[in-house]
Amino acid sequence: MENGNKTIRGRRILCDVNLELYGGTVYGFIGRNGSGKTMLFRALSGLIRLDSGTISLDGQVLHRDFSVLPSLGIVLENAGLYPDLTGLENLKYLARLTRRIGAGEIREAICRVGLDPDDRRAYGKYSLGMKQRLAIAQAIMETPDVIMLDEPTNALDETGVEDIRRIVLEERDRGALVLLASHNKEDIRVLSDYVLRIEKGYVSEAEVGG
Repeated sequence: MENGNKTIRGRRILCDVNLELYGGTVYGFIGRNGSGKTMLFRALSGLIRLDSGTISLDGQVLHRDFSVLPSLGIVLENAGLYPDLTGLENLKYLARLTRRIGAGEIREAICRVGLDPDDRRAYGKYSLGMKQRLAIAQAIMETPDVIMLDEPTNALDETGVEDIRRIVLEERDRGALVLLASHNKEDIRVLSDYVLRIEKGYVSEAEVGG
């Protein structure tokens, strides 16, 4: 991102943001609620447009050469999955949109996050922790080049937190660019190669304990 700016309802959400991000790296973002973390992820992914500035990937410009990142896995506030479908059925439906993977890869992703792909319960009956695990599964199932995770360990028990931390590091080691926003300082400390603070829309380097 180069000189990225975004204003919503008269409030500057992103202010002159300059970021150069590389694959095989976990970038941890810290900041208070409303500081701009989620909006930054939305802008970088292509879900919202900047008012000014550019976002490029391998020399191609977002919203000029492509509308959203072509190889992206993302978890934001609401997964938006179908409550009456099982976890497996939900991910199969999503996978049909891009046709990049088959049933085997979907089942593997569900198993990686600690869920049972043969669980016949509807998604609407899942606990909050199970819903969070399935959201992570949909983000990683296509082995994307870029993964954005907003509060990935939210609602998870200790085992779930360990599972997701392991997955983040595995994805980084495979070469993915991982962006992580979390209020859990331990997540940031354990997982991040670089830590960035967002405050009033400005992005700067930070220490985990800072």
